[in-house]
Amino acid sequence: MRVAIAGAGAVGRSIAQELLENGHEVLLIDKSPKAIKVEMVPRAEWLLADACEIASLDDAALERCQVVVASTGDDKANLVVSLLAKTEYGVPRVVARINHPKNEWLFNESWGVDVAVSTPRLLSALVEEAVSVGDLVRLMTFRQGEANLVELTLPEDAPLGGERVGSVRWPRDTALVAILREGRVLVPTPDDTLEAGDELMFVASQDVEDELADLLNAR
Repeated sequence: MRVAIAGAGAVGRSIAQELLENGHEVLLIDKSPKAIKVEMVPRAEWLLADACEIASLDDAALERCQVVVASTGDDKANLVVSLLAKTEYGVPRVVARINHPKNEWLFNESWGVDVAVSTPRLLSALVEEAVSVGDLVRLMTFRQGEANLVELTLPEDAPLGGERVGSVRWPRDTALVAILREGRVLVPTPDDTLEAGDELMFVASQDVEDELADLLNAR
């Protein structure tokens, strides 16, 4: 998979390293000469250019990318990159970084964003996740409100403890995607049993989160 990352700062370089380790092709784009640190990510392609300009994205051959990540520290730039990637080059997957929570409402499909990642929200969610048992914690939003990645640690007295995954009537538009148990990641099957202390990861639409929380005795 070919991935273009707009913004070669610490965030962009970290993403690039992870993707390269997983066998993907990565192009890092930044308009600041100081950000072009080829020696830090030598296996990536590098382009000194303004990712908000069509000519730069032409040079980057963005039409050959399956994913574009807008990871600059400027929300306006991330929105422009996302919109151009989606509308001008038809990139299938656009991921955008949100720097300031007040701008979160802009990062949606109308600006070409498939997945918006709010660093402040993610950090606060991880804090909640670390200290909360029995509370539903939203970790990430997909397509701005259509679906969320949510997590809950099943408490000792949860009514679903001991139930088979396949026997639970989950709310509509809800999928249990992973169970974290004793340091292991389990892909749930209908025959798996839910246990107290399990960290349950769901993808669910926002309008059923309360129903899901009630089912899991989280409220």
